[in-house]
Amino acid sequence: MSLLRCNRIVFICAGALMARPELAAQDCPRPAIGSAVEEPADVRSSGGMLHVSFAFRSSTGRFGAELYCYLSADGAQSPTLRVHAGDELALTLKNELPSGGSAHMHGNHSQPVCGGGPMTAASTNLHFHGLEIPPACHQDETLHTLIQPGDPGFEYRVKIPADQPPGLYWYHPHPHGFSERQVLGGASGALIVGGIERSDPRVAGLAERVLILRDEAVPGLAEDAEDSGPGKNISINYVPVMYPLYRPAGLSVRPAQREFWRVLNAAADTYFDVQVRFGPIIQDIQDPQLLDLVALDGVPIGGPAADRRTHVLLAPGARAEFILSTPPLGTFAQLVTLSYDTGPDGAASPYRVIANIDASNSAPPIPAMPAAPAVATRSFTGLTAAKPVRTRRLYFSETVDPQDPKATKYFITAEGATPKVFDMNFVQPDIQVRQGTVEDWVIENRAKEAHAFHIHQLHFQLLERDGEKVNEPALRDTIDLPYWDGKSQRYPSVKLRMDFRNPAIVGTFVYHCHILEHEDGGMMGVIQVNRR
Repeated sequence: MSLLRCNRIVFICAGALMARPELAAQDCPRPAIGSAVEEPADVRSSGGMLHVSFAFRSSTGRFGAELYCYLSADGAQSPTLRVHAGDELALTLKNELPSGGSAHMHGNHSQPVCGGGPMTAASTNLHFHGLEIPPACHQDETLHTLIQPGDPGFEYRVKIPADQPPGLYWYHPHPHGFSERQVLGGASGALIVGGIERSDPRVAGLAERVLILRDEAVPGLAEDAEDSGPGKNISINYVPVMYPLYRPAGLSVRPAQREFWRVLNAAADTYFDVQVRFGPIIQDIQDPQLLDLVALDGVPIGGPAADRRTHVLLAPGARAEFILSTPPLGTFAQLVTLSYDTGPDGAASPYRVIANIDASNSAPPIPAMPAAPAVATRSFTGLTAAKPVRTRRLYFSETVDPQDPKATKYFITAEGATPKVFDMNFVQPDIQVRQGTVEDWVIENRAKEAHAFHIHQLHFQLLERDGEKVNEPALRDTIDLPYWDGKSQRYPSVKLRMDFRNPAIVGTFVYHCHILEHEDGGMMGVIQVNRR
């Protein structure tokens, strides 16, 4: 189908959808284009315990889009799970997808699984992104856990660590080979560890917004046309911002108020470079607003450190929490994502308006953060003073599949090893480390498209970019690596201080590119943390 013809079809269908909201799917209900942004439903712990049950379902959405969702017993879709350090989370997941589907090309397990059955498009599991919890069955194990359609409810029972930093985390499916498909369909939700007002009293009492940014395939466009043209469709709290109309969502706020925004990039493949603009609609004369950064990837940056930015780049999987002032009455304002160059082999990530911000005295109130505590807790400092036991070098790379010139093979490789796509039938881990240690990892990007490094079970500190030291005490679990231009003698790189000191993370888990197309395509490795 030509791009021109596809544009015509999407215009017609978009108009039909806005006129007929009943066309929205019922199993995974989604708001109409241009809807007001609503806060996700909350499920809160009580007495140190949070019990929740999810049905994992799929349905067909607007223009044939494949949707996935978590539905709680009361029908809430992907509610925000709110817990505190030391709480226990008991989550029962029932896979209600239709049975069947193809198996993944990277093989099925030859080892015992937690759950059962072959790994197919109907299999699923759950990853608690950013929590420093054991990579064990019924906790945060993604390599061998498979929940099949028709299985009884699978219980995850997770103890939130007593020293887990307070902040924004999230949950999403992680079945290798099908992670992108399920996350693109919208299967994701926020998980908040409460108490950030104790480490940063600036947020105490402020109105709190949870904003979840997602992406979705463009119906009617082939992937190569999508990558070289509009990129993927996006949404905010499920309100779609769709090609080619790009009609923004509506975000209603009280005027001239300081608010605490918790923004999650739950996209499968899309970068968001988040900015708030005041002023006329013409991009070049809008006034970018200061975002007062409080936390990255769930970890407070350490109190009033005056880290103020006019935009925050979020790779897929990353989170930012910041304070901003809403526009005064009568001021035009927008939440936008700036264009981000992912490289000649990367997917398009253009400038788009996510939401028009309407300042009104009649805007519905939103919940406020707790009041400031009498005594603040400790800050979550970086790893600068820790002594690494060794330095490792890893790199991202790609090659064209000789069996299929239209397909790409994706690799993440430890220096000295032979590049290989991830295989579920691995015998030995790619890396072994000892619990209680700290290591430095230098990660290069030798591909002509951007990648995003993520590791399960732990956080790390950024020490250097491209060989230059940086002063960033924030701890992260996901970080962007810009593309290689194909000419420079040096590859884009980051130097990270990796923290393996937590005894809870002993076991086997993964590191990978959090662009899930790449992870599913083989850009993943296995690490084993051994006891001291």
